[in-house]
Amino acid sequence: MAKKAASETRKVVITAPDLRKILFKIQGTAPYVQLRFSEKKKHEMMHNMTEDGQADKRKRAKKPPRNFDGEYEDAMYCTADGKRGLPASSFRAGSISACRLVNFKMTLGKLSIFIVESGMDEKESIPLVLIEGAPEKVQHVVRNANGSADVRTRAMWKKWSAQVLVRYDAGQFMAQDIINLFMRVGLQVGIGEGRPDSKSSAGMGWGTFEVVKATEVKT
Repeated sequence: MAKKAASETRKVVITAPDLRKILFKIQGTAPYVQLRFSEKKKHEMMHNMTEDGQADKRKRAKKPPRNFDGEYEDAMYCTADGKRGLPASSFRAGSISACRLVNFKMTLGKLSIFIVESGMDEKESIPLVLIEGAPEKVQHVVRNANGSADVRTRAMWKKWSAQVLVRYDAGQFMAQDIINLFMRVGLQVGIGEGRPDSKSSAGMGWGTFEVVKATEVKT
């Protein structure tokens, strides 16, 4: 019997992506704490990698005194027009992590859930979700990776809210799936420093939120 042509033995149909959006209004149920990697520390690291930096190390140059107010300002993400924001990636990472709670493949979640930014960080062009609320400076004693004690200066919003626009693949999720998943992000995963799903600890009880309203957005 003659072999059938490849086109007759196999037919592949790839559907077009069906991307939809839901706008979430969220309200913090615990303080949100933010600590970005400061520009000063980044420049110090880069300097230490240069020839002059290596020479300074050999001389054991004294460290300059710390500017805690400057560290507080450096801890926050900010747009060019002065608006504060949350990294959009924190909501995406939280949504992917929450997939574990419902036995949904995280790899599929990674390809199916996206956050539409409402601002852009002025320094590093990091997509942001704008935050509503007033931050304040907080300082906590922490342990560094080498075991030494340190004082960490961070920004805390005790009362906060935000509007998060989620774009998702309707071929993988129904609208109610995304709503339920985002509720789990707020209740069980959290965002920012000291969240329940922290990689380095059990968290501080910070960064949790509730979904106040979820609205499907027509595109």
